[in-house]
Amino acid sequence: MRLRAFRSSLTFFVELSLFFSCVFAQQPGAPGSASSPQAVNAGPAPSANTPLGQAANPPVPSANVPAAQSGSALSGISIQPSAQPAATSSGISPEQTVQTGPVQGAQFPDVRQPGRESAPTPAPEQLPQVPSIAPDYRAPNRPLPEFGRVGVELTNQRPLSLRDAIALALANNKDIEVARQNVRLAEFDLQAARGAYDPRLSSSSYYERVETPVASFLSGGANGSVTQSDLTGTFRFEGLSPKFGGGYRVDLSNIRLTTNNQFVALNPQYQTALTFSYTQPLWRGFGFDQYRRQIEIAKRNLSLSDAQFRQRAIETITAVQRAYWDLVFALRNLQIQRDAVRDARQQLEHNKRLVAEGLLAPIDVVAAEAQLSGFEQSVYTALDDVNRAENALKLLIAEDRLSPIWNVALIPTDTVDLEPPAIGLDEAMRVALESRPEIKQADIAREINEVDQRFYRDQTKPQVDLVASYGVTGLAGTLSEGAASNPFTATTAQLRDRVNLLSQLNGLPPLPAPPTQTFPDLLLGGYGQALTNLLANRFNNFRVGVQISLPLRNRTAEAQLGRALVEGERLRTQRAQLEETIAVDVRNALQAIRTAESRLRAAAAARAASEQQYESERRKFEAGQSTFFFVLERQTALTTARGNELRAQIELNKAIADLQRAMGSALEANRIRIKETKTGARLSLDEEQVATDLSGK
Repeated sequence: MRLRAFRSSLTFFVELSLFFSCVFAQQPGAPGSASSPQAVNAGPAPSANTPLGQAANPPVPSANVPAAQSGSALSGISIQPSAQPAATSSGISPEQTVQTGPVQGAQFPDVRQPGRESAPTPAPEQLPQVPSIAPDYRAPNRPLPEFGRVGVELTNQRPLSLRDAIALALANNKDIEVARQNVRLAEFDLQAARGAYDPRLSSSSYYERVETPVASFLSGGANGSVTQSDLTGTFRFEGLSPKFGGGYRVDLSNIRLTTNNQFVALNPQYQTALTFSYTQPLWRGFGFDQYRRQIEIAKRNLSLSDAQFRQRAIETITAVQRAYWDLVFALRNLQIQRDAVRDARQQLEHNKRLVAEGLLAPIDVVAAEAQLSGFEQSVYTALDDVNRAENALKLLIAEDRLSPIWNVALIPTDTVDLEPPAIGLDEAMRVALESRPEIKQADIAREINEVDQRFYRDQTKPQVDLVASYGVTGLAGTLSEGAASNPFTATTAQLRDRVNLLSQLNGLPPLPAPPTQTFPDLLLGGYGQALTNLLANRFNNFRVGVQISLPLRNRTAEAQLGRALVEGERLRTQRAQLEETIAVDVRNALQAIRTAESRLRAAAAARAASEQQYESERRKFEAGQSTFFFVLERQTALTTARGNELRAQIELNKAIADLQRAMGSALEANRIRIKETKTGARLSLDEEQVATDLSGK
């Protein structure tokens, strides 16, 4: 009986409050209005002394007010206007007159300016009506879609630890693969730059026949021309010195020559020559040149690619960690929403039993059904969050779009880590400045700029080269038929004999016979004899000199040097800015961990308090000391508190991952090593370290 009396009293006060809210929500009718209240006499018009905001006679609810609100609330209640209203907090005394409309007969000046007269506003009934669009449309009743996930078999579940997710990402992630390929490209670039010092071997062989007309008796042509044919073979070996920047060249030539020249004693003849040449820069290019610059830049680009590869690996690991914990949150939040649906369904069944027993109004069943529908909507939203979080993680760890993992439901197995790393700001800052790949990249960029400065400064110097060459030649051949006689003396033999005869008759001494033409034996032979003469170094030559090239202004090199110097200043400024950015990242990461810890403690306390409040409110409701409205509030607050606690736990883990990224220690923290293989750098989990950690040794 006391429960029914309490409910009746509570219903009376609720309806009374609804009545007064309706009373004060309506405004008094305008003077001369056709509508007037019918249930209650309107009473006299408001006095001029009525304070601002207080009606002399409040209006009653209109006919649109439900009977449950108007009939029960108005029964037995009479409202008497106050004879002398009290002063309000607005500061207007009862004697003051408040005028709420224009004074009758008052004249107002026309405030419209010339040229700005506004058009008259038409009455509402004169406005054109909007045409109706599909007035007979009704949404078709369709069955609800299947409760599941697109493209995922819920029965095919795969447990996945965070370490397994990282391993899959390191093996399959496309960003890491691109970074790995960039490292290989840099390795080939370095190999190509070093190829500038590879020696080059070249050769040429050809046969040539030349017939030249002669215009002199001394040209050796018997029929007015000289015919010469030769078979030539040349070899050249040349290259650059990587130490001093000089260039060397070795030339070897072999010629077999035949001719009809009467003055040639060796026909055919074999000519060989071997020449050594070397050019050494003495000023520009002595210690540094373009080829050595390219090698130094290629070396640093390789180091830069390694740093970029490390940075990409750290970013990928951090992304996997955040995606993994997002999936953990989504799955647990889905369970929280399902628990809320279960509790709401139990409460609905409980309310139905109370209504059947006559202890509860039917409207409370409707409220419980509305609460249940709201929680069911939250379940669908949470399921969509699970799908999005899982797809984000699969995008990082799947091999390609056809990988079987896309059809599997991932079940995280790692629990949240509630123990953040104990590290101070100074230590974290020191580790970040030593380990962040961005710092190494900035240092490498500065080193490349120093290489450019060195090269362009060297290019402003004059070109002074030392040139030296040394050569040996060899010759051999077959003695021609007319080589024993001198063509100039062979035709004068008869004349010499006649002169000698006359000289003898006159007692004069005869003319001596001309000397016989002979060739040394070392020149007689074939190609082998020519090579022997070459290697014997019997016939040699050498040359030593200096070549000087002095540009008059050399503005190109000076401009390039100036640009390199300005580039160095820009890189130093960027390095300082990068250090500030890293310092901010570390500070924010440490603060995020501290904030996440505090939020976790507060969220855990709030969740515990919400559980107690919900259970207490349920007991009070069952005892008839509360209403179902407060039970719904406590139930909603409990679901929110559970979600907030879960979010705080996940945010703490994500803050730890962000700190590892800010410090550049994500690889070391997750025990990941970089191995050099024939196909490029590879990231692998340190299984030996894992086994050591598990064994406790």
